[in-house]
Amino acid sequence: MLDSTGVRLEESTDALNALGEIYRNQVLVSGVVPQIAIVCGNCGGGLSFVPAISDFVFMESTDGKLYVNTPDAITGNNIDLIDNRAASYQAEVGNVDFIGTEDEIFAAVRALIGLLPFNNEDGGEVLACTDDLNRACTGISSYKEDAASMLAMIADNGVFFETRKAFAECIVTGFMKLNGQTIGAVANSGKTDVICANGADKASEFINFCDAFNIPVLTLANLKGYSRTECQEKKLPKAAARLATAYADATVPKVTVVTGKAYGSAYVLMGSKAIGADFVYAWPDAEIGMMDAKEAAKILVGDGTAAEIRKTAAEYSALQQNVSSAAQRGYVDTIIDDADTRKYVIGAFEMLYTKRENRPNKKHGTI
Repeated sequence: MLDSTGVRLEESTDALNALGEIYRNQVLVSGVVPQIAIVCGNCGGGLSFVPAISDFVFMESTDGKLYVNTPDAITGNNIDLIDNRAASYQAEVGNVDFIGTEDEIFAAVRALIGLLPFNNEDGGEVLACTDDLNRACTGISSYKEDAASMLAMIADNGVFFETRKAFAECIVTGFMKLNGQTIGAVANSGKTDVICANGADKASEFINFCDAFNIPVLTLANLKGYSRTECQEKKLPKAAARLATAYADATVPKVTVVTGKAYGSAYVLMGSKAIGADFVYAWPDAEIGMMDAKEAAKILVGDGTAAEIRKTAAEYSALQQNVSSAAQRGYVDTIIDDADTRKYVIGAFEMLYTKRENRPNKKHGTI
């Protein structure tokens, strides 16, 4: 819990050394025990790195202040333009998972602790499931534009704990129970059909946490490509590479459900079979392919007529974009009815409960 006006100036280098020791100890236990930081008051300068090193950050929305530099110290800014210390600002830029009143954040912390293992050698508490394991997710396909609601429908008793909700809205991350076992979930939100650099980083950091603490990962894939702006061009290659690395490096059970469109290399990154998914399911109306059939037809036909483009698009869709084609090639294990999603996902994680992977010996990757 953090609420401090900073180090004592009289202690000078002693205070700086103490800060460094805090950082080092946090890093040493990172991936060994989950670290949760609660910003209740002032948390500025070097102290702001403590929550940044933590796994989850909760911040009181009124009195909490989190910053490296004060608003007036930032070039071209003042507190009337952007208050970078505010909880709402820090949540939007991804530095805070949850904001609220003191009672709300303590309740959320208790809920999160109930979902997490005590350490990296603890298998996590598997509770007796009071929900029907074969419960139909009736109408789940109508929530394709609201992935958090879809995940809640799949989860035991409809409980889904979302992390970093205000950050990178193209991606949803969070925890749920399936047959009493904690599962980490990553999904394309449905609010947009692309993934951005922040979304890729949000997903990769979450997957890395799950892998460190042996929490299986469920992915709901529904996207057509990448965000297209100059800013994204600068950030996306590295961010996408980090997401690919997170999925490929993770040795925990990984199950993916394709709920809508899955186009191009963006789909490959979202827990595809090629990048390490143990099971891939798809809904009957899912589309898996290189790109939208109409766009592909325009390239294939060139200067052809509109009728030729329509004909080629229909042929391309049937041959290359149909989910059955992906299943025939082995990239989808089973085409499932959307209402049966919960049943199939639970079954997959049960089969993978004792999964073990041997990887080449190395100190660490460099991506």
